[in-house]
Amino acid sequence: MSFMLDPDKPGYLYNQVAEHIEARIRAGELRPNEPLYAENKLANEYGVSLGTSRHAVRILCERGLLRVVPSKGVYVVPLDQVPDADEVASGVASCSCARS
Repeated sequence: MSFMLDPDKPGYLYNQVAEHIEARIRAGELRPNEPLYAENKLANEYGVSLGTSRHAVRILCERGLLRVVPSKGVYVVPLDQVPDADEVASGVASCSCARS
C-alpha cells in the first residue's frame, strides 16, 4: 500500500500517517501480534520526523490498534480485540501505550 503525504490536506501529518497505518492494519498488511516497525524506521518510511511517527503510534495505541509491550516493542492488536469507537471515546477502553 503506497503512501503519499498531502501537505495541502487540513490537519496534522501525524493524523495522515496514523490513518495510513490503520488502513494497513485493517487490510491485513500489518498482521496481528506482529511487531510494528521501530518509530525511527516508520519516520524514514513516511518521510516525517521521529516526533510525528511517535505521535501517530500514540494515536493508534489510544484507538486500541497497537499495544506497547515494555522492553519488547509495539505490537499490532488483533482486530477482534480492538475496542469500538464509542468505547474509545467514552474512556471505557484503556490505552496500552504507556511507556515505562
